[in-house]
Order: sequence, then structure tokens, then C-alpha cells
Amino acid sequence: MRIGMLNFNQYLTQPLRVVVAVSTLLLATACSTSPTGRNQMILVSDGQMNEMGKASFAQMKSDNPPSIDKAFNDYVMCLSTPLLKAAGENPSEWEVKVFDDDSPNAFALPGKKIGVHTGMISLAETPDQLAAVIGHEIGHVQAKHGAERVSMGMATQTAQQVSAVALNGVEYGDYALAAIGVGAQYGLILPYSRTHETEADYIGLLIMAKAGFNPDQAVALWQKMKQSSGGNAPPEFLSTHPAHGTRIRDLGNKQAEARELYQKAIAQGVVVDCIKPEF
Repeated sequence: MRIGMLNFNQYLTQPLRVVVAVSTLLLATACSTSPTGRNQMILVSDGQMNEMGKASFAQMKSDNPPSIDKAFNDYVMCLSTPLLKAAGENPSEWEVKVFDDDSPNAFALPGKKIGVHTGMISLAETPDQLAAVIGHEIGHVQAKHGAERVSMGMATQTAQQVSAVALNGVEYGDYALAAIGVGAQYGLILPYSRTHETEADYIGLLIMAKAGFNPDQAVALWQKMKQSSGGNAPPEFLSTHPAHGTRIRDLGNKQAEARELYQKAIAQGVVVDCIKPEF
């Protein structure tokens, strides 16, 4: 058993070297920069991602027709319009829909699509809290996180395919390939996803502040999200999202910058008057 384990470790180094080599090559040929200055690997074009986003949104609308409740739609549009303007976007180019779904969720997709669940409208106690959610989702799109996730999946798959050739006929090769898959999931994909969430939180915080929404309410929202989850979230290293406590702390650390933008917007006469509809 001891000898077998030593051999396994020996062979495991070979595919890992391949993964590093392939990843390095891909990074060198597809380097991009996020709005916060973070280096990114983007292997797909904006056009490709926009088409994927539009197709996904069309499928969502087919599976779950958007709400026709005027009060809900007017409310979400009232929030989305100033947020998109603050983000440098043209609101008329975006499609914004409310979905009758009790889960507290919202999303934005490449191709300029925004969806908000009625469950999130219910959970967010104030317009500012829902603005934090929508701003966060706009941040995902502007930072091209979808393209980065697709690219990471492509890179991981390529590395595994190359490693499969390198390990063909090697003792313990199947175990080594399985280990590469686990390593990619927990060593690359999940941390990248948490990085995306943290980055979208920050971008969204600045967007909401510029739009005249109180950034303090972003912290209040995640405190409420933490309370509503009942402590059932998985350990952070197994989750695609940061732990609620981590999010609350990070958002708190960015409040000074966000409050300055918020106060500047208020001083310039920015006023947002959106009234949450009753359920």
C-alpha cells in the first residue's frame, strides 16, 4: 500500500505539470483585464457570449413566462434604469423581466438581459437593498464573468484531454485524472467563482452609490440573506459563493469609497423614488 501511494504521487506530478503548462499557454494567449484591474483569461468573444445569453434568456422565458404584474415590473424597471445609467449603459438596450419564482434570486446575462425573481423582491426590504442585488448582477456582466467561467471550463477540459494522452497506459493513470478533475473544481473553478462574486459585489456597490442608492443597504441585505439561510450554507471552500460573513465584511470595508460616491450623487441632486409594491 505504501509503495502504491508513492507511485501514485509520482505519476500525479506529470499531469499536474501538463495542466500548468496548458494553463500558462492559454493565459498568455488570452489575457484580458476586469474593471477592477484583475487579470482574466477570456477565450470567447463578446458576440459569442451575447448570443449564449440571449438564447438562455429566451429559454427561461419559455420555461417560465415572465410576470405580467405591472406593479412588480414598474418597480424593477424603476430601479434598473438609474443603475444601468450609472454603469454607463443605455437602459433602452436592456431587457428587464420579473419572474414569478419564490426563490430569492436575480441574474443578468450577456446580451443585456436582467431577470428578478418575485422572491428577491419580497426578501429585499427596501429599494436600496434590491438595487444592491441588481447592481451586483450588472457587475457580473460588465466584468465578463460569464466569459471567464466558460473559458476556465474550456481550459480545464483541454488540460484533462492532454493529460489523458500523457497518462495513457500509465499505472494509476485513472486515479490521477480523477484527481486533476477534483483539483480543477476546488483549486480553480470554485475560487474563481468566489472571486467573481466578490468583484461583482464591489462593482455593484459602486454602481448603486453612483445611482443614488444608499450603499449601507448592501450590507443590510446580506445580513438579511445570512439570517434567511438559517446557517445551512456549505463551507466556503466548497461553495461557489463567499460565506455570508465574508461578504458582509468585504462590503463593509468598501463603504467609505461607496459613501463618497453616494454623497456626491445626492449633492448633484440625484433622486430615486421607487416604491416597493405590496405582496
